[in-house]
Amino acid sequence: MNQEQLAEEIYAVVGPADNIKRAYNCMTRLRLFLVKQDVDMVSGLKKIDGVMGIHENGEELQVILGPGRAAAVAEKINAIRDQSSKQPETAAVSASKARVGDGKELHEAIRKKNATPIKLLFKRIAGIFVPLIPGFIACGLITGALNILLKIDPSMGDMASVKLLEVMGNAIFFGMNLFVGVNASKEFGGTPVIGGVMAAILTHPALSQVILWDSPLTPGRGGVIAILLVAAFAAWLEKKLHRLIPEMFDLFLTPLFVVLISGTLAIVVLQPIGGVISEAIGAAATTAINQGGAFTGFILGGMWLPMVMLGLHQAMTPIHAELFLRYGVNILLPVLAMAGAGQVGAAIAVYFKTKNAFLKKTVASALPVGIMGIGEPLIYGVTLPLGRPFIGACIGGAFGGAVQAAAAVGVSTMGISGLPLAAVSNNIPIYLLGILVAYIAGFIATWLIGFEDPEEEQE
Repeated sequence: MNQEQLAEEIYAVVGPADNIKRAYNCMTRLRLFLVKQDVDMVSGLKKIDGVMGIHENGEELQVILGPGRAAAVAEKINAIRDQSSKQPETAAVSASKARVGDGKELHEAIRKKNATPIKLLFKRIAGIFVPLIPGFIACGLITGALNILLKIDPSMGDMASVKLLEVMGNAIFFGMNLFVGVNASKEFGGTPVIGGVMAAILTHPALSQVILWDSPLTPGRGGVIAILLVAAFAAWLEKKLHRLIPEMFDLFLTPLFVVLISGTLAIVVLQPIGGVISEAIGAAATTAINQGGAFTGFILGGMWLPMVMLGLHQAMTPIHAELFLRYGVNILLPVLAMAGAGQVGAAIAVYFKTKNAFLKKTVASALPVGIMGIGEPLIYGVTLPLGRPFIGACIGGAFGGAVQAAAAVGVSTMGISGLPLAAVSNNIPIYLLGILVAYIAGFIATWLIGFEDPEEEQE
């Protein structure tokens, strides 16, 4: 079905308009904040042709649709909701509203139960870094294409057009601290531009000319970790000052005091703390890969899909960013990317082993984006619902991760995975070998452990 039909069918299940508090999207998922959701609603969504899977995340219902389609469907659902809310209220709508109202108390209890500090922290981290992913993808692909081009003909490095492309490819990392500062301040409830100002203070080149305690300050020390700490503190201070400063002076004094107080605390306390944390993260990651080698890669590659299922993968995003900013390459991402490759191998085994036509169609539609590094359609549409293929995918990821860690393969971007990541790796042949190993291991493991083939639904 087309995107408009898909949006209408989803709306028919999750509506009416008053039940949809917010509808938006990430790269592959339609994200719905609903007043009420239940088992029947989830079951109904799964039956819609084009829905690859469902993930329930507290008060948020995530519908996996695939790249491109998620954005279009979110836009159309919002349009349908806005149009429906303007229509005269019918008896059916009134009854539906009553049912929605009846579920508010239960839904609120469930929301509070799921709103643990750790989950809220991970949600905020995702809110900070997920909006940056399109930039990482664009700049990463430019950098990858240039890497390949310059390996073929190094003399092209002197061309003005190539130098301009290098600037474009590096732009996201050049401005990342500012982007993180703005997004972090927004997530923590502060004024976004104040977060950007705090990030600019910590990364300003002129800091190196400031001498404190007989030592010059280091611009950018602590990387994104320091930015997150400072932005969180500045947002907290801003909210306090809004309550303390008289309204007629609030516009002038609150931002002034926030910048002065937070900036001073940032330089004296928070940036050094961020630096210690950042250095510890970098040392731990490099030591684990360099000393643990294939064994470390096997464990990390095998555990990554379960971590994604638990939502723990969101905590890794600032670590990926920090490793790149500190060392120029990220040696963790190639290892973890093998989990997606293992899943591709597992899904191929499912395709050849199943007799279910709908499952074959689901695998065929999800495989291309899975090969390109977008794994949600395969997770929620194929391997996880079947159970044992998910284990096969983890095994494939473990073997692929062992290959990447044994050779300490690094990449010069983040936000992409799968085959496209090869272009920005420092060892393309080994990275591709790791993907091939993950494909084969995931396929063999899934073929051997098997799965219960779902029966065809009767009309």
